[in-house]
Amino acid sequence: MEVVKVGMADLKVIKAPGILTTLGLGSCVGITLYDKRSKVAGLAHIMLPSSKEIKNNSNKAKFADTGIELLLEKMISIGADRFFLVAKIAGGSQMFSFNSKSNILKIGERNTIATKEKLKELKIPIVSEDTGGNYGRTIELNAEDGSLLVKTIGHGIKNI
Repeated sequence: MEVVKVGMADLKVIKAPGILTTLGLGSCVGITLYDKRSKVAGLAHIMLPSSKEIKNNSNKAKFADTGIELLLEKMISIGADRFFLVAKIAGGSQMFSFNSKSNILKIGERNTIATKEKLKELKIPIVSEDTGGNYGRTIELNAEDGSLLVKTIGHGIKNI
């Protein structure tokens, strides 16, 4: 079975059989979309909540708002039906503790919120998530059945 790696600020789509994987999700969020009828799977590894806050925003996959839209477009182009898509998300952890109350430092939480807002706007339901905490995650999305394997250091492995 083919395993396709998705880097930081990157996204990929595949049709079953195959696995999409991304390593080292800290404050980043891994957004997976899956259409069980066409067995089309997509994974985006977003780093920041909004492309509107950054001047150099040509890489759409880096941001929750534009990354999810681009992922949706690419999935539809290989046969997914947007009305059958479901989302699973992982990551968005707070990797460092800050004494400050500043929101700018809460990138993980802001990434998770922005991801949920965008998916809601696109009417794509989130069927499961593994977000928050203060540890990294590696995820694997199986295009055959849409299962998402979440591996952590010190917090075990689970299928969501």
